[in-house]
Amino acid sequence: MVFRTRNRRLTGASVAVAAATTLVAGCAAGSGSSSSGADGDTITLWTHNAGNSAELNVVKKMIKDFSSSQSKYKVKLQAFPQNDYNNSVVAAASAHKLPCLLDVDGPNVANWAWGGYLAPIDVAGSKVPLSDQLPSTVGRYRDKLYAFGFYDVSLTFFARKSVLNDNGIRIPTVDKPWTKDEFDAALAKLKKSGKFAYPLDMGTGGSGEWWPYAYSPQLQSFGGDLINRDGYKTASGTLDGTKSIEWATWFRSMVSKGYMAKKSGADPNKDFLAGKSAIQWDGSWNAAKNAEELGDDLAIIPPVDFGNGPKIGGSSWQWAMSSSCSNKDGAQAWLKFSRQTKYFVDYAKATGTLPGTEAAAKQVDGYQPGGKFNELVEFARNLAVVRPITPAYPYISTEFEKAAQDILAGADPKSALGQAAKDIDNNLRTNNNYAD
Repeated sequence: MVFRTRNRRLTGASVAVAAATTLVAGCAAGSGSSSSGADGDTITLWTHNAGNSAELNVVKKMIKDFSSSQSKYKVKLQAFPQNDYNNSVVAAASAHKLPCLLDVDGPNVANWAWGGYLAPIDVAGSKVPLSDQLPSTVGRYRDKLYAFGFYDVSLTFFARKSVLNDNGIRIPTVDKPWTKDEFDAALAKLKKSGKFAYPLDMGTGGSGEWWPYAYSPQLQSFGGDLINRDGYKTASGTLDGTKSIEWATWFRSMVSKGYMAKKSGADPNKDFLAGKSAIQWDGSWNAAKNAEELGDDLAIIPPVDFGNGPKIGGSSWQWAMSSSCSNKDGAQAWLKFSRQTKYFVDYAKATGTLPGTEAAAKQVDGYQPGGKFNELVEFARNLAVVRPITPAYPYISTEFEKAAQDILAGADPKSALGQAAKDIDNNLRTNNNYAD
């Protein structure tokens, strides 16, 4: 979808959520409104958590604590069902009636900031410095801060130690991950064992932002990328470059060799726990569940090093302020107040996500140094690559998903990636490279 406002075109695409479900995104700038999002000193806050009571309760607690801490500002909460949230943002932006405060998925911060309906924020002097956060939880665009989040998630492979040991497969570590050759050899052994419908499940039945979130880190580990990050002006030569084609050829070989399904089941983690797959490419959101089910037999495995280091995706939901907010002082007061370690802790405990700071991780069981899930925090801290910080990202996301799905279905990797690169370049030209 394309929305027009103030002579700018904003592209829409699916956006990521922790469990890799989909949400249709699009935006229209709203900076032309004289006032919005506040009624006197009552500030409106929107969140996508209406269907997630655990996370919503953290937001409610923060609002209650903020109200108790001062008497000048009040915050009015409006929670939307996840599947309706972005459509509501689109409608409000078009009508210049965005709230003062809203949450935004990290990969879309650049698009929304460029579109003119997010304002830069200033959280200097807050209790938790930005420098203490996981880099992927801070949303910047053109050297300005627009958003920050309290948590992230991490990609990982799950496996049973007993299965790997029985098949003579080394259990890798973050210091010594599997190489491409080791990984391929492991899958061949597991396939030969005849004990699994498919030895590998990488969630290929998912849709939307799951595709670039889950698979572009593997592309980047091969040495490719979604776009040339030097200026973000072209995808040609990068998305369809030699290294990217090598990734696509390998990705397709996972299906042609019978290592994974072209389209996985509706619940890959359930299939993994049921023994249908030996190795699952999944997220930290299932770590506690898997540990409860498998105990010490659970192996949490870093991503494969395909030649340019192991990599995962980074960035999740973050808080921002609308450009049309008529009470920016109040909105920023709430944002600053929220930046307390206890809320980073509350989010992680309530949602099973990764604490956004080291201080918070020390207070969350399992995520503290030496804890059974701390390596997931280390993955997020040391291996995460944020998706391209460009307003073109939603369009890039859609094109990559289409190309990757076509490749798994049998399309020629060079042609599929080449077409995606051409389409992205055309989008960039049409939008004057998203110049201000």
